Amino acid sequence: MDIKIEQSWKKLLKEEFEKEYFINLTNFVKQEYKTRTIYPPGKNIFKAFDLCPVDKVKVVIIGQDPYHGKGQAHGLCFSVKDGVTVPPSLRNIYKELHDDIGKEIPKTGNIEHWAKQGVLMLNATLTVRAGQAGSHQNKGWETFTDAVIKILSEKKENLVFLLWGAYAQKKGSVINTEKHYILKSAHPSPFSAYNGFFGNKHFSKTNEFLKSKNINEIKW
Repeated sequence: MDIKIEQSWKKLLKEEFEKEYFINLTNFVKQEYKTRTIYPPGKNIFKAFDLCPVDKVKVVIIGQDPYHGKGQAHGLCFSVKDGVTVPPSLRNIYKELHDDIGKEIPKTGNIEHWAKQGVLMLNATLTVRAGQAGSHQNKGWETFTDAVIKILSEKKENLVFLLWGAYAQKKGSVINTEKHYILKSAHPSPFSAYNGFFGNKHFSKTNEFLKSKNINEIKW
């Protein structure tokens, strides 16, 4: 089965793509794209991987579901395409970035430049029906993204995992804490940001850790 994904990931995840659950997932997703409006566009399903090859990964941010509004999702958790209104969670991420490292709040919600520097922005589920949050959950995507996290934990070292909210923290429970640096806080959603996301200083802490390991810092 030919999966269109960046070559280093294709090689690393070869066995995963051949498993029965993934073949079933692929058939389901293909059928959904044929019969319904699905986000992100098909070419962007694996964009988080395409922009951030295996050897470049330094930081992993775990999201949950792609945005289900028209023109929002483009394959990276929390990010939206240029020209789209910045969603509330991302506005709060920008606010924390400003308070933490003084970064001016961007006008665009497109944070592809993080991915290109080694931030893997991984949603747990990689596709969704238009207007139906969570509609592609429990179809196999979570098994796949769990495997991605586990393989990264095993094959690499000195990664920073940003686990925002209970869902991401549960998903990150497979990470080897002796090899990697894990930062946890509340989710940046307006419902929880004041319960510990604001003031978490995860952006400066990430860069301090990378610097301590002689790894290039992220220009957030």
